[in-house]
Amino acid sequence: MFYYKQRVLMYVKNSLKKSIRMKKRSVNEKVNKTKRYKKTETNVLFIREDEQVYGKRTDGELPKRKTAFRLIDLFCGAGGMTLGFTESFGHHFKPIWANDFNKYCVETYNANFGNHCIAGDIIDILSNPNTEIPKADIVIGGPPCQGFSLLNRNRENDPRRQLWRPYLDVVERCGAKIFIIENVPQLLGTFEHGEIVGMAEKLGFYVVSDKLNAANYGVPQTRTRAIIIGSKIGDPRILFPPRKTHFNPNGNGYKQNTLDFKGEEYYLPSPLKWSTVRDAIADLPSPTNTDLREIPPPLDLHFGRNPTATSLKRYRAIPEEGMNRFDLQKRAPAITPKCWIRKKTGGTDLFGRLWWDKPAVTIRTEFFKPEKGRYLHPVQDRPITHREAARFQTFPDSFVFKGTKVEIARQIGNAVPPLLAARIADIAYVLLTKGTEA
Repeated sequence: MFYYKQRVLMYVKNSLKKSIRMKKRSVNEKVNKTKRYKKTETNVLFIREDEQVYGKRTDGELPKRKTAFRLIDLFCGAGGMTLGFTESFGHHFKPIWANDFNKYCVETYNANFGNHCIAGDIIDILSNPNTEIPKADIVIGGPPCQGFSLLNRNRENDPRRQLWRPYLDVVERCGAKIFIIENVPQLLGTFEHGEIVGMAEKLGFYVVSDKLNAANYGVPQTRTRAIIIGSKIGDPRILFPPRKTHFNPNGNGYKQNTLDFKGEEYYLPSPLKWSTVRDAIADLPSPTNTDLREIPPPLDLHFGRNPTATSLKRYRAIPEEGMNRFDLQKRAPAITPKCWIRKKTGGTDLFGRLWWDKPAVTIRTEFFKPEKGRYLHPVQDRPITHREAARFQTFPDSFVFKGTKVEIARQIGNAVPPLLAARIADIAYVLLTKGTEA
């Protein structure tokens, strides 16, 4: 870690030198930037186009362009974000280059998108004089976020906080007109967030950031992520955050259920109710094995575990939807872990059952361990399977995962839900087709 930290810091030092050289920007450029924000006719055009793009895409009618927009995905993981930009979700972006440090992620990405994902440390790759970054219209990706997560909030000097610098280096090298960064919500408002915005603006981008709840875009999961969009071809604030396509039917009682949403700026016309656990996995049978199998999907990833007798007793002690570790303590204190009994607050999702008619909670990398969160099946006495987790993330059953059970779980839990990515791709598509460079 010390050697890696030193290399990151050296990269940061060189990047800062470059940033200082870029500080001299003309007053006219700033004036033009302010004028662009006030072009309300353009705003209306973009908003209408966004609505049309969403409708055509979801109907499978978004036309292919003669020349597809070229896409690079950095820190790509399994490729969930890329998937949302492709024909699987109605778009026609062309992935041309990708990178991840994890070899299993690279195998998964290449199995689904073609053999153009490179394994290795992005800093080493960019430091190699023989590296050629292909020209692209858009760069997407999620620089590793553990340094910002709630579980690592005290690691102020974590080198992973600075990996956005090589990300923006690639953005500059490939000549992209748009970039999209995905990260944990804790990133927004930090010093590093300010640095990202500042550097991107120096590169000539208009930048906007916000937190998105995936459930508001059709994902059967209440997963909140930070999204940063930079554009050189129009102010992304006109379209971002993207108008919601789904609403919480229980969010505001009767009024929410009867709201017609006409003229509501936060929603597209005729939004649907949130997708639920039932919508995503009710058709799956009970798992009958405990290993990966070379059989057709969806059952290839639909396997269970070998719980201990005590674990089974704990599952059975909380049979109702929504129950959790506190219910276990009330109903079966003798088999409740002592550490849970001592911890009287927090962690209400730990050892919890999902609800059939609500979205799942955030799917993390250890979703197969109910002691890590609300990952028990609504009615069956078991944790959710890899297939169920993949569906909560909106991966189609046809998507190919490579690696061990643990590695695949990491790929699923770390992914951007493709359906959320597709809604963000709508915004990028409108900017690329209707925007004009400054």
